[in-house]
Order: sequence, then structure tokens, then C-alpha cells
Amino acid sequence: MTTGKNGAKGAKGRGAPRAARVRVKSAKGRKLSSKLWLERQLNDPYVVEAKRLGYRSRAAFKLAEIDDKSKILKPGGRVVDLGAAPGGWVQVALQRVGAKGRVVGIDLQEIEPIPGSELLVGDFLDEDAPDRLRALLNGPADVVLSDMAASSSGHAPTDHLRIMGLAEAALEFALEVLAPGGAFVAKVLQGGSERALLETMRRNFTKVTHVKPPSSRKDSAELYVVATGFRGGDRD
Repeated sequence: MTTGKNGAKGAKGRGAPRAARVRVKSAKGRKLSSKLWLERQLNDPYVVEAKRLGYRSRAAFKLAEIDDKSKILKPGGRVVDLGAAPGGWVQVALQRVGAKGRVVGIDLQEIEPIPGSELLVGDFLDEDAPDRLRALLNGPADVVLSDMAASSSGHAPTDHLRIMGLAEAALEFALEVLAPGGAFVAKVLQGGSERALLETMRRNFTKVTHVKPPSSRKDSAELYVVATGFRGGDRD
């Protein structure tokens, strides 16, 4: 285990422990959907483990597992986290780049400060957002992370197109700020309409893979595309 300066501890190559199942009693005014969501949260071992380790969310384990496999977060690295709220990925990034690294993030929602990071409130798609992030980076990025996702519409094809649009915007930014050899990670959904994204990534990175972290819920369609070895200079 390692301890980051933000106080959260991370476990490498380790899944969340099992715990006795908790059942939520029905309450007046509580919808069945709310009851089921609460019951799932209380019985999710990653939620329990995130709370124990001081992580802001269970999503912290997703980035830790991606990095355990791809080794993209290195001591002294500069990291940008797009869609950073509530801050779980920022916490993991801080732990792994160390005191000499730099972690900046942006989200529509205000994020409670995390010592050692620089966090912006705003829409990444706003015209001035990329420049605001560049100013905080104070140099080229080594890793650009995007866990951005649009609010669900309930219509799978629409949701897929929305999240792909966010991934494409994140990739465009990554191609502008990454240092040679850098890495890019973005959330996508299983399905079509990502050929153009992958083709652009393959032209600009030496290796592109899809990863479904063990902590990603099995019933979720989310995947992460991981691109490493940014070619730099020869951007297309």
C-alpha cells in the first residue's frame, strides 16, 4: 500500500473485500428505484473499500487498475483529469506522480479541494477551458484522462453518441498538450460509431487498447480506451 499526500491509501493488484449483504427496508415516500440504488451502494464492496481508504468515489479503483496494467502514471508526471468530480481519479493520480508531479482537473461541479492538485469549475467544452488548463499545467502533459459522461437520456444510441463526442473533444485536447511518449485515457461505451476516434488515436499513438477494469460494474456498458506512446510533432 502507498499513502498519498491527500491521505488516501491505494492497494495495488487487489480487489475489494467481500462483506455481509445489507438489505434496505422500504420506507414511506421512498421509491423502489431509490431503494434498489441504495441497497446496491451499501452492498458494493468497492464503495465500502473506497470509504475505508478515503477515496472520494469507487471510480478511484478504475484508474488504479488501468494504471497497474498500463503504467501511465509515473513519478513527476503532469496529469490532466477531465470530468474530475468528485475527485477519486485526482487522488490516485496524486499518489502515483508524487510530490514532484502535477495534477490539474476540471468539472462542471465544484470539487472539494484536494491538497496538491489544481481544480477548475467549468465546462471543458467552453472555448476558454483548454487555455485555463494549460496555464495550470505549466508545461506539456504526460497523461490526459477523461472520465466525462453526459447525463443519461435513457436512449442507448443517443447516450453512446454523446459520450463519443466527449471522448473526441478530450482527444483533440490531448493531441495539443501531450508531450512525446504521453498517454490518453477516455471513457467510451460498448457499441459502434467509434471507428474515427480509434483511427485518429492509432495514427498518433504507438499502442491503443480497450480496458474494462475489474471494478467497472459488470452490467455497465462502459469501457476505457487507453492510448500510449504519443508520437508528438506528427499530429493528425
